[in-house]
Amino acid sequence: MRFSAVITALLIGAMGYMSAFANPQAFDDQADVDDLIIDTPALDVAPNHLYGIDGLHSGRVPLNTISPTTLKTFVQVVDLMRREYIEPVDDEMLFYHAIHGMLNRVDRNAEFLDATAFANLSSFTTGNVAGVGLKAVWRSQDAHWVVTEVTADSPAKSAGINVGDYLHQIGDIKLNQSQTENDIIQLLSGIAGSSVDITYSRAGRSKQSVNVIRNQAQKSSIEVFVQNGIAVIKLPVFQNNTRQDIIDRLALIEGQVRGVVIDLRNNPGGVLDSAAEVASLFMRKQVVTQVQNRSGIERVIETHGSPVLESMPVIILQNRYSASAAEVLASALQTHGRAMIVGEASYGKGSVQSVIALGNHQGIKITTAHYLTPNGKKIDKIGVVPDVSFKPPSNDSQDDEWLRLSLDLMERVKTNQS
Repeated sequence: MRFSAVITALLIGAMGYMSAFANPQAFDDQADVDDLIIDTPALDVAPNHLYGIDGLHSGRVPLNTISPTTLKTFVQVVDLMRREYIEPVDDEMLFYHAIHGMLNRVDRNAEFLDATAFANLSSFTTGNVAGVGLKAVWRSQDAHWVVTEVTADSPAKSAGINVGDYLHQIGDIKLNQSQTENDIIQLLSGIAGSSVDITYSRAGRSKQSVNVIRNQAQKSSIEVFVQNGIAVIKLPVFQNNTRQDIIDRLALIEGQVRGVVIDLRNNPGGVLDSAAEVASLFMRKQVVTQVQNRSGIERVIETHGSPVLESMPVIILQNRYSASAAEVLASALQTHGRAMIVGEASYGKGSVQSVIALGNHQGIKITTAHYLTPNGKKIDKIGVVPDVSFKPPSNDSQDDEWLRLSLDLMERVKTNQS
């Protein structure tokens, strides 16, 4: 591929396009990088716009929104990387790095989905929970989180992470001794098909960052059990069949149920409509959430159907890793006075990511809207504040302190109602 064509493709990619439609004659191979020329034949109908015309999504960017200085700088950087970097660089890789960089700098939840990631969309939309296939422990003698296990053929292994490596950062969170092993597990976990940035190093060597796709399946089945007449429903993720699973499992319970504790700890979210369906078990014709895009309120999601648990007292147990659809359910039941929220403030991920196909089995995932509570309050970067806060459980505790406290609260609620 000629360098002039590569540069044009990179420029188009940096401005949001997936198609390389450069006219090779628009550049002189010997031209100085200070001289950026874009010929009209490289454009579509209007000469003052660049058009992306391949794939399932098309669009345009006005040329006058990007200064000649910025375009020149971009070309210079690409040229210098090709000529001066200590190792040979692949032109296609530069192109994809430009796309990744553009998305990640603007939107922390954005991702470019190559063919492999795009193929995971079925898992993504059904809400399976996945990790990256590694475990780590804090070693005080090293003053670092140290990788103790890397699963064979896992995303972590493919990314080059090995046993003995130090973990420095996961996503936006810098790691230190204040975190627990469960914190590390939850930071690495998420919806299957999503990705996470991991910064790691070999002992005594420089840090490096990798973007790893979560595809190591984890337990995502609902667990229901009864204790002293209280049904405990543990929801690890919201999937398309979650509502029916709850109904089916409750039907197997013998004896009377007088209250429900929904355990949303470590629930990263999942399918939004599933959260609304679960809310429909407890409320009749109520707003669950408002979805607000850049133009305003795009969609109002309400409960529907018969609320088979309408009269049942409810407590929702959450923690700092309860996110997205889990926060939608908690905020909806809290806003309508339908549940008491206990634990700690939730994660605060109230953003909606849309997956847009680009053709060639590729796509992008970008933030296109925000979830709001039924009364219009933000969730993103704020979270759901509990009605009753619990102290962090002690590390040496052998029982589930927070669940025990939740069950005790439910006993008080039932006593007050009787």
